[in-house]
Amino acid sequence: VKLVESGGGLVLPRGSLRLSCTASGTIFSISTMAWYRQAPGKQRELVASITPGGQTHYVDSVKGRFTISRENVNHSIYLQMNSLKPEDTAVYSCYADHRTAWGEHFDYWGQGTQVTVSS
Repeated sequence: VKLVESGGGLVLPRGSLRLSCTASGTIFSISTMAWYRQAPGKQRELVASITPGGQTHYVDSVKGRFTISRENVNHSIYLQMNSLKPEDTAVYSCYADHRTAWGEHFDYWGQGTQVTVSS
């Protein structure tokens, strides 16, 4: 399974960006998908997650500004980021929990996409 992200870039404070992530390869079933981020000198943190049924979870710092969505048929997730702040600057990575036909779980990560919020 391979995850490919797109949509990062440089944006002004209070601007918006939309990240996309699509899983490809031999896929049996994908459970939770999520966006993580890691800023320089900081630990990686969970930004938002979404289940196949659409249940979402957000870190407090992005609630009301970010929206995660999912297209199960395409094995894709999206992160709409509004009202961006300089502290949102980080490498954003996509995550997927893949389940095989035998019930095994495997974690997969994308290569990451840089988001920089700066004037």
